[in-house]
Amino acid sequence: MNEHTSQKIFPTTQLEDADGDGHNTSVNPTMGEIIGKRFSRRNFLQGSLAVSAIAATVSPVALMSADEARAQDKSGSAFKFTEVEAGVDASHHVADGYDADILLRWGDAVLPGAPKFDPTKQTADAQSKQFGYNNDYVGYIPLEGSSEHGLLVVNHEYTNPHLMFPGLVKVVDGKIQQGTLSKEQVDVEMAAHGGTIVEIRKAGGKWQVVTDGKYNRRITANTPMEITGPAAGNDRLKTNVDASGTRAIGTINNCAGGVTPWGTYIMAEENFHGYFSGKLPEGHKEAANYKRYGVPEGSYEWANFYDRYDLAKEPNEPNRFGWIVEVDVMDPASMPKKRTALGRTKHEGAESIVAKNGKVVFYLGDDERFDYVYKFVTEGTFNPNDRAANMNLLDKGTLYVAKFNEDGTMQWLPMIHGQGPLTAANGFNSQADVLIECRRAGDVLGATKMDRPEDVQPNGVNGKVYVMLTNNTRRKADQVNAANPRAENAFGHIIEIAENDGDFTATSGKWEVLLKCGDPSVAAVGATFSTETTKNGWFGMPDNCAVDSAGRLWVSTDGNNNKATGRTDGLWAVDTEGEARATSKLFFRVPVGAEMCGPLFTPDDQTAFVAVQHPADGGEDWPGHGRPSYYEDLSTRWPDFKPDMPVRPAVVAITKVGGGKIAV
Repeated sequence: MNEHTSQKIFPTTQLEDADGDGHNTSVNPTMGEIIGKRFSRRNFLQGSLAVSAIAATVSPVALMSADEARAQDKSGSAFKFTEVEAGVDASHHVADGYDADILLRWGDAVLPGAPKFDPTKQTADAQSKQFGYNNDYVGYIPLEGSSEHGLLVVNHEYTNPHLMFPGLVKVVDGKIQQGTLSKEQVDVEMAAHGGTIVEIRKAGGKWQVVTDGKYNRRITANTPMEITGPAAGNDRLKTNVDASGTRAIGTINNCAGGVTPWGTYIMAEENFHGYFSGKLPEGHKEAANYKRYGVPEGSYEWANFYDRYDLAKEPNEPNRFGWIVEVDVMDPASMPKKRTALGRTKHEGAESIVAKNGKVVFYLGDDERFDYVYKFVTEGTFNPNDRAANMNLLDKGTLYVAKFNEDGTMQWLPMIHGQGPLTAANGFNSQADVLIECRRAGDVLGATKMDRPEDVQPNGVNGKVYVMLTNNTRRKADQVNAANPRAENAFGHIIEIAENDGDFTATSGKWEVLLKCGDPSVAAVGATFSTETTKNGWFGMPDNCAVDSAGRLWVSTDGNNNKATGRTDGLWAVDTEGEARATSKLFFRVPVGAEMCGPLFTPDDQTAFVAVQHPADGGEDWPGHGRPSYYEDLSTRWPDFKPDMPVRPAVVAITKVGGGKIAV
């Protein structure tokens, strides 16, 4: 999800720095080319808005303030709340009539014996008992079916050492410099990665952490993991430490994720390439494989102290990352499992749904420019009455990659060794090879290059699937045409898939663009929000999404927080049905520099949990709000520097004042 794959103090703007240039050199068509060719034949999106008309004309409603818009009747929308004003400051803001309470922050205790958080006295032991850094995915697993008592599961994607460690950042000769991390600081980073499982309970209308909950657990970059499925035990996963190829150490860069129908926690390993340094031995067989994934980037300093992150010492180690990890939350002593049947990519998440025939379907995005959308269909069927019978469903099934056609149809191409081009002649000697080199398998199958596929969310109410495509500023002008003016696609778009016959296991379906994102008042942007969307309602860079129990779509953003938009990231409610289709309203906005992650609704839709990641990072773009380090006193450089500005990533619980369902 997050484009901050390297540990820069001052990354370039998120529009320009999102996941590098991409590593897909195949000749497969891009989604921009597909959209362009499709809509050069006709002017209108079926069931949506005219692409060309919206680029040229904007309703005055789109430029109204929230108050002006509220004065008009918008009864077609499925969302009933007072829209937040878009803007930029150091606080979070939620719609009128709602409470937004911080539930957990970096360093808060989640296990017995955790010391009180002290940023000046951090240790790996303390961090392993405390809430980790940069919370991303948020999931909720009810205890005894309750919407007010359950387990919160949270991914910790990556670390910002310049915001974590006192004295690491200095100003030398007018230039900002970050020092080298010590082993102790690297150990803190490793303990701050992974995930948190913590019991929470609602009491008196407010959510509370149960610090002595028997299921509470921290998972880190050092937690032992089992490798399962078709790639387990393959020679390409064997190392000096693990000759079996079935035992990995830790999980890293967990972005979005999921909760399975049988109540396990899914952690999706995304930008694993940044943790590796060093060089492969000359002529090593993994060279082409690693190049396709951008390994090594070397933005983390872990290889200075741990051989497994040094390619010269452990050349196979990167093959043990980039997987979907499943955790049994009901057994804190259980070993998490890396489920190789779902393929090795830079996974954004893994959201699932039970199909009509009882099989479970997982939708997956590979978050990099020009990479692919996938789905996995289990071989076995879900048994709602026997949890144990479901615990290994993810080891057998069929992985598919998406191909989108110009006529609005699509195919899910099976990624099965021996079928089509996935043969020894093309370097795939087994199903393990197909899964380890999942991207290359997609290349040779002819999958469609996408603009950073992030969350892919099935909707059990209307039978659709929503694909968040964050942006792609590397798309060239010759890949689009006048009907699709999205060269250098800075703001992203959302694709809506309708599987054939409403069957999520189908191998074909139809697609169309639900939204092209960006400011609709700027004709050149070509945004396609409904003309009922106010100036606060439009957004760019869709990232995470959620569908509540009523089937309504909620979208959070990453990268919207910059001067190109004039607003921070946030959570928007997006209509997908009827006359209000493609209307968006701002519900919650985050502090300057932060990314909006989550969201997640309790089963009764009375609480939304959201994750506020890396507040204050990159905030130096906004006078009076930014700084490159939490600790360094830079008041001489930035006169409006505020040393008490909050910078601890946090999970926030949003509830309606007085109770009730959100936005109803």
